[in-house]
Amino acid sequence: MGDKKRPRRVFMQGVDKYSSKYIAEVKYKRGVMFMIARRVIHELFEIVQYLSTCGERVEEAEEEDDDYNLPQSEEPAFQVVGSVSTPCSEKANFLLEQYSSLSREELLPRLLDCDVVVYNISENATLNDIEEATWAITALHGEREHFKSKKMFILVSTIMTWAMTKPPNTEEPDLMVAEEEFRKRRPHPSFKHHNNMEKHVLKLGTGKKNKLKGYVVAAGLQYGKGENLFHYFFKVSWLSECSQVPIFGEGTNFIPTIHVVDLAQVIQNLIEVKPKSKYILAIDDSKNVLEDIVKVISDVLGPGSVNKVPEKEAITMKAYKPEELEYFSVNLRLDAYIVKDLFSFPWVAEGGMIENIDLLVEEYRNTRKLLPIRICLTGPPAVGKSTVAEKLCEHYRIHHIKIREVIEEKMKELEGIMNNSELDVSEAEMAQSQLENLKTSMESNAGRLEDDQLLEVLTEKLNSKPCRNQGFVFYGFPRTFEQAEMMFSAEDTDSDAPSKTPAHNSITPEFVFALEASDEFLTKKVQGLPQSVAEERGLTQDEFIPRLSRFRQLIRAGETSLDYFDELEIYPSYIEVNVDDPEFTNIVNNIIEVVGPAKNYGLSPEEQEEEDRRRERERQQKLAEEAAERKRRKEASLAEIAAQYEEWQKNLEEVKRQEHELLEAKALPLRNYLMKYVMPSLTEALQECSKIKPDDPVSFLHVLPALHLISVSLQQLVEKFDGH
Repeated sequence: MGDKKRPRRVFMQGVDKYSSKYIAEVKYKRGVMFMIARRVIHELFEIVQYLSTCGERVEEAEEEDDDYNLPQSEEPAFQVVGSVSTPCSEKANFLLEQYSSLSREELLPRLLDCDVVVYNISENATLNDIEEATWAITALHGEREHFKSKKMFILVSTIMTWAMTKPPNTEEPDLMVAEEEFRKRRPHPSFKHHNNMEKHVLKLGTGKKNKLKGYVVAAGLQYGKGENLFHYFFKVSWLSECSQVPIFGEGTNFIPTIHVVDLAQVIQNLIEVKPKSKYILAIDDSKNVLEDIVKVISDVLGPGSVNKVPEKEAITMKAYKPEELEYFSVNLRLDAYIVKDLFSFPWVAEGGMIENIDLLVEEYRNTRKLLPIRICLTGPPAVGKSTVAEKLCEHYRIHHIKIREVIEEKMKELEGIMNNSELDVSEAEMAQSQLENLKTSMESNAGRLEDDQLLEVLTEKLNSKPCRNQGFVFYGFPRTFEQAEMMFSAEDTDSDAPSKTPAHNSITPEFVFALEASDEFLTKKVQGLPQSVAEERGLTQDEFIPRLSRFRQLIRAGETSLDYFDELEIYPSYIEVNVDDPEFTNIVNNIIEVVGPAKNYGLSPEEQEEEDRRRERERQQKLAEEAAERKRRKEASLAEIAAQYEEWQKNLEEVKRQEHELLEAKALPLRNYLMKYVMPSLTEALQECSKIKPDDPVSFLHVLPALHLISVSLQQLVEKFDGH
């Protein structure tokens, strides 16, 4: 057994971008599958050995062919590392390591640690991407003398570097340009930097001992896995908002293409095979023009028709940026032989987009999670089915199927066919006959269709492209088990064996909700409706009571459509309607919780912009209301404080007044005493002093009998008050 071999390490730039992500993922899966395949071969070899020797192990046989010997570890043959253009919260499961926001000094050691370095500038590449790829190849070339083993640099470029190349024989414009003529290629004016980068890579590895070899893979316009450049045509078709899918320009130009997974497999084979030719065209076998590609997308996914518009309209309609639109201007018929002759892998779409459109549509829906939501509502008249349906359709952006509008739409369609002079007479006569049958049926049934005719019209509507793409909410039909079976059972079954669960078709609802309410509740609700609304909805007293009776009789008579859904294991959810939820908010929220999140594109850029403006207005209004509330509370608080202060001031003044009155009351006896006994003697003493005018008035006053009497009186007064 040989030594354990280290898995080859592959660096992939921009693994969060469209094609680079799938190239890296295919490398990882191919390495894992290669490991598994080798293990399976090894196990089969040992089984054969065991049987041929009756259980005896032959050690020599194991040593004869080392190809069957596996490494002891479960590690795949490739380890994929990569950089991302924007930091991601989670690392992809197919990456061993993921780098973001690294400087060139930090990135170079990681490149040197890899056996293969892949830079992808095939689509939507900026000048910075090309400059980084140029730096990477220059830096690796400068370090080549220090390589311990040979390395490979792969540049994934674009066929736009061939865009101005003329066929070898101008007299035969349909003659294909051979891959081996790559040195004569002429780039589109906007892709000269791509062309210079290709030449830079092709100069690598010219010497025999050079340890760095470069390859250029010129990829056709890539499609598949949710789409990139072709996404606009898929989205417009899926939305079915316009009657015709636009083609920008004449659409007669040949566009070389390749499925993104096939491109990944080309690069995978390139790493393993290491062909002598260093320039490889990666295109499928198709020779399709743009008009045919758009037409088949519209046929399978959209309205089925196209409309040619000037190329400048793509910019006006915001369908494409100018640099993206340039890819659709290419007109090339290229002949690639290296991929066909030297490489071997199971093609996903070797025949191109048109031959594999069903696969591409399925990939597109699954990758972008554009899955229809189909809801059926049942319940008695006036229970609120139309209101709930309207709210659900607004939330999920799916189609509201109203039986009356569907019938009117069908009749207008038949009238249009009758008035279309371009159609055959037989088609017009058939449309006229069908229209007359519908009118006769409605006249005979008080404006309603017979059940079999209604089933046919409604089934046709549910099978329309918009309903099958986005989904729908419908109600009012079917009412019986038999009608539901005719409407939703699969037309063809591959197996004759009986099944416990009957097969259903593509328009069968995924979710069924039965709204329930008492007769008393419904009657009160109808009585509260305005007369005009009741007449419009057929809920007048004369109409409502018979309709409600028929509904109850149908429920009691036998199997209903709900029983059929039970057999399909689509179990209905029963929801009680009551007066506590007049706007059906709780009911709609309960249904949304069961159905889950929306599975569509959501809002358009314009609608998203308007929604953002609405939310910003609401946010500003909320902030203004909060600021006003804070101001109101602050003013109220200040007013309360001012009122309390004013009240405190009043209380303080009152306390002072009362204290003053108390002091006045307490001082009155003393004042009276002084006025009666003290002041007369004091007045007399002062008069005597003013007459004599002694040199020492104070000593003179002390010796006067009157003042002596005052002093004795004051002492008695103090003693009197102290006693009390």
